[in-house]
Amino acid sequence: MSPTALPAAGPEHGHVTFLGAGPGDPGLLTLRAVEALASADVLVAEHEVLDVVRVHARSGVAVVNTDPGSSADPVPGTGTPQLTVVDGTSATVGVPAVRDAAHLVMEAARGGRRVVRAVSGDPGLDAYAAEEMLACAAAGVPFEVVPGVAAAVGVPAYAGVPLRDAQGADVRFVDARTASDRCWTEVGASDGTVVVSTTLDSVGAAAGELVAAGRKPDTPLTVTVGGTTTRQRTWTATLGTIAQTLKQAKVLPSPEGGRPVIAVVGERSAAAQREQLSWFESKPLFGWRVLVPRTKEQAASLSDQLRSYGAVPHEVPTIAVEPPRTPQQMERAVKGLVTGRYEWIAFTSVNAVKAVREKFEEYGLDARAFAGIKVAAVGEQTAKALIAFGVKPDLVPSGEQSAAGLLEDWPPYDPVFDPIDRVFLPRADIATETLVAGLIELGWEVDDVTAYRTVRASPPPAETREAIKGGGFDAVLFTSSSTVRNLVGIAGKPHNVTVIACIGPATAKTAEEHGLRVDVMAPEPSVHRLAEALADFGMKRRAAALEAGDAVTRPSERRPGARRRRTTT
Repeated sequence: MSPTALPAAGPEHGHVTFLGAGPGDPGLLTLRAVEALASADVLVAEHEVLDVVRVHARSGVAVVNTDPGSSADPVPGTGTPQLTVVDGTSATVGVPAVRDAAHLVMEAARGGRRVVRAVSGDPGLDAYAAEEMLACAAAGVPFEVVPGVAAAVGVPAYAGVPLRDAQGADVRFVDARTASDRCWTEVGASDGTVVVSTTLDSVGAAAGELVAAGRKPDTPLTVTVGGTTTRQRTWTATLGTIAQTLKQAKVLPSPEGGRPVIAVVGERSAAAQREQLSWFESKPLFGWRVLVPRTKEQAASLSDQLRSYGAVPHEVPTIAVEPPRTPQQMERAVKGLVTGRYEWIAFTSVNAVKAVREKFEEYGLDARAFAGIKVAAVGEQTAKALIAFGVKPDLVPSGEQSAAGLLEDWPPYDPVFDPIDRVFLPRADIATETLVAGLIELGWEVDDVTAYRTVRASPPPAETREAIKGGGFDAVLFTSSSTVRNLVGIAGKPHNVTVIACIGPATAKTAEEHGLRVDVMAPEPSVHRLAEALADFGMKRRAAALEAGDAVTRPSERRPGARRRRTTT
């Protein structure tokens, strides 16, 4: 428990935690913030940060969401934001109730409930949060403050723009929306670093204010939009040229001109320095929309790896897993495990582990039923699923993680050392015969049992299908021949600008048979090596563009009529 945690909420007043959700990257939430969210009864969150904080709230927590239609505008005459209740407790069914934020927080805290009030950046820099804290204090409602990473500090760090260096220049923070003439005069007369919070279509006006106040027009500045997220984009210019730079980049005019930006003015934002320090936007797959056509359970770890390379994974299930049509064969095999019928059990997929585990739970069995039986796993992910079940596999391929790799290490049957000559092989209904034939050749008897069926999944939403066929995705990862066939079957063929990455030769051959150009192939049949290979491809592509003096673009931006797309974190 954090030493800052307060006692349990009182029966009358409850308790409120004012929480800073940071500038956008979910990874910037503090440990204390995650702890507070996990114990909340009610979550009151600005629309911009709701997705960042909601994943850490416990199941069943009441959610109050900032109204996206009015999040940028305060209630006229009050200076406070409007919030919309979306937890189903509104007075009129289907019509969300709009209320003053401070009163809403008070109402939520009544009855001893713990309330988390989440704001963008840091609560200490949020004027509305300060007013709500004063309201809590006046009403006797106990509260605490969990600081967050302020956008004015976090965004420059992600843009590769240091605010101070060894010379220790002054740093001033200005909100252009509320800055007075006196404020502009003071920062204009200074030679320190100025961090300006403004909007995309107001950057030119803010630059003009600084020049009018005394800053030289050739003073460098950077402008970052979508900071700390995969939407991030940064432009480097000077106070005198930034308006023209944004116009030439076709960023302005734009219907999205109201998006918030952070501008850093001063010598430390110079382009030469940013090229060396831009660690985030230079990730190998930064901003790439990557299609991951696997089951949701299988896609999770792969998506996490892709995010570490800066990509935006989009998971599209291409197969659904269903029980076998005739369960008797599986039931007999599981009973045979308990009665000592098998020397080995071999798992060739995570789904096979899940199928056996579910059958065990149906019979009231657990991992102890594997006592005395040798267990094999085809690869690391299958081994992890077994370990989560409480079973440590005796055999995992030392080389290629496939049926062939498993056979390479599988011992031949020895009547002296092996009291039983039978192997239980729970698999999919469409599995190949490679492993069965190899085990028989090694002298083993095999019970090849259908543990689950794989069927083609339902088509994804129309928007996703259009993006696949129209070149809206930058890359697609194919992890088996069936994922190629099923994706094309349910969603259509990927556009020719999309980078096609395949896990191995057989999958690549299937992709080519469907008219796809294979750009990337994993050096070995592993989903993680496939992601690494795609990242290496992206890094080389980026390096080639920089060497040629070209702008670094994503593959989807090369298609005719392509426009820069907003993506999510």
